[in-house]
Amino acid sequence: MPFIPHTEEDIRAMLDTIGVDSIERLFEEIPAELVIDELPGVPDALSEMEVTRLMRERAARDGSPLCFIGAGAYEHHIPAAVWEVATRGEFYSAYTPYQAEASQGTLQVIYEYQTMMAGLTGMDVSNASLYDGASALAEAALMAVRANRKAKSRRVLLAAGVNPVYRKVAEAIAGAQGLSFDYLPLDPATGLTRLEALAEAGEPPVAVVIQQPSFLGTLEDMDELTDRARALGALVIAVVNPTSLAVLKPPGEWGEEGADIVCGEGQPLGVPLSSGGPYFGFMAARKNFVRQMPGRIVGRTVDLDGKPGFTLTLQAREQHIRRSKATSNICTNQGLMVTAATLYLSLLGEEGLARVATDCHDRTTALCEALTAIDGVESAFDTPFFHEALLRLDRPVAPVLAELSARGVLGGYDVSADYPELGDVLLVCATETKTDEDIRRYAGAMADVLVAGRAARAAG
Repeated sequence: MPFIPHTEEDIRAMLDTIGVDSIERLFEEIPAELVIDELPGVPDALSEMEVTRLMRERAARDGSPLCFIGAGAYEHHIPAAVWEVATRGEFYSAYTPYQAEASQGTLQVIYEYQTMMAGLTGMDVSNASLYDGASALAEAALMAVRANRKAKSRRVLLAAGVNPVYRKVAEAIAGAQGLSFDYLPLDPATGLTRLEALAEAGEPPVAVVIQQPSFLGTLEDMDELTDRARALGALVIAVVNPTSLAVLKPPGEWGEEGADIVCGEGQPLGVPLSSGGPYFGFMAARKNFVRQMPGRIVGRTVDLDGKPGFTLTLQAREQHIRRSKATSNICTNQGLMVTAATLYLSLLGEEGLARVATDCHDRTTALCEALTAIDGVESAFDTPFFHEALLRLDRPVAPVLAELSARGVLGGYDVSADYPELGDVLLVCATETKTDEDIRRYAGAMADVLVAGRAARAAG
C-alpha cells in the first residue's frame, strides 16, 4: 500500500470541495526561504534490501568509541530481555489505553512503573511519564504555580547545579506562560550552591529547583536546601537521576518534610543512548498535589466479581477536548520507554539497581584517579560525587576532546561554556559498563594528547 493512498482524482475532488486550486496554496503562508525542494542525504526510493544496507553503512560510520560523556544521558548495561519483550507487538505498537477492558496489559505495566517510581523517589504518586527530563522540569514548574496557591509570585529559583539544558527548556516552555526563572550562584571552590544565597534571593519564589546529583556531579546538602526553601514559603522541586536513588536518600525524605515534586530523565532505566532519543521524563509528587499533575495516573481496582483490574484512575478530560483549559497538553505518554524501564527495574530489583549505582561510583573514582595522575589534569573540587566528576585541564577543553575522539575515546563534556567561572573544566562519567582496560585506554589517550600538545607549543 502506498504511504499516501490518495489518487490524483481523490486529491482534485478534495481541493475542489474546499475551493482551492492546488495543494501549494494551502501552505502559501510559509515563508519562501523556509521551503525546500529536496532532502539532502535522503536517496530515491529503495528496496527493503537496499534500505537495510544503507542504514548499516551509516550506522557503521559512528564506529565503537569508548563513551565517558554522561551529562544527562548515560550508557548502562541493558539486560537482553528488556527489549526482547518491549519490542513484542503487544507493547511496541500499543497506543494510549483509552479502553480499559481492552488494555489491561498496558495498564498493568504503567501501574507497576508508577509503583516503582513512587518507591524510588519516596513520594506518594507518580504519573505515566512525560516527553523527557527537560520538559518534565518545565511541567513541574507550571505545576508548582498551580499547587502553591499561597505564593503571590510566579518566580522560580534554580540551584546552580541544575542541568543547563533543562534550564533552557524550562524557560522556553514555562517562560512563555508567565513564569520567570532566576539562578542561585555557584561556589566555584566546591561546585555547590551557595546556601546563604537563598536568603538573599529577593521576592519569595513560588518554587525552588534543586538537582541531586548536580549537573557537575556533586552531591548537595539537600536537607539544608530543602528546609531553607520551605522557610521562604516555596515548594521544592527535585531533579534526580533515578539510578542514584538506589543508594542516596530519596527526595521524599529530604529535610523535615521532603520535596514536593520530583522529576527527571528516565533514560538510565533500560533505554539506550540511541543518538539522542527517544527518552522519557518521570514525575512524582505528594498526594495532595495529584490533581495538578500532568499526564495520567493508572490505578488498581476490582470489578463486579471482585477480580483485580487496572484503569485510568485520574486524567484531565480537558487534555482531549478542551486543550486551552488543560492542566497540560500532554496526552500520549512515552509508553514504550516506560515499558522498557519497568522491565529493567523488575529484572534488576532493589539489590541489582544498588549494585549498578555502587559500581558506577567505583568506576568514576577509578577514572578520576587515573586521569589526575597525568600532568595537566587535576580535580576541580574536593566534594563527594556520584558517577560524574569535574576535572580541570591546563588548556582549553574542546581541542583535547577532538583529539581524544580521533583516538576512539569520547572523553567527556566541555563545561566551560555553561560555567565560565570555572575555567577549563571537563565533566567525565564512568558507568558500570567501563572496565579497568577501558580506563587505562582513556588515561593513555589523554596523556598522549597532552604531551603532543606541549610538544607542539614548544615547537611553535
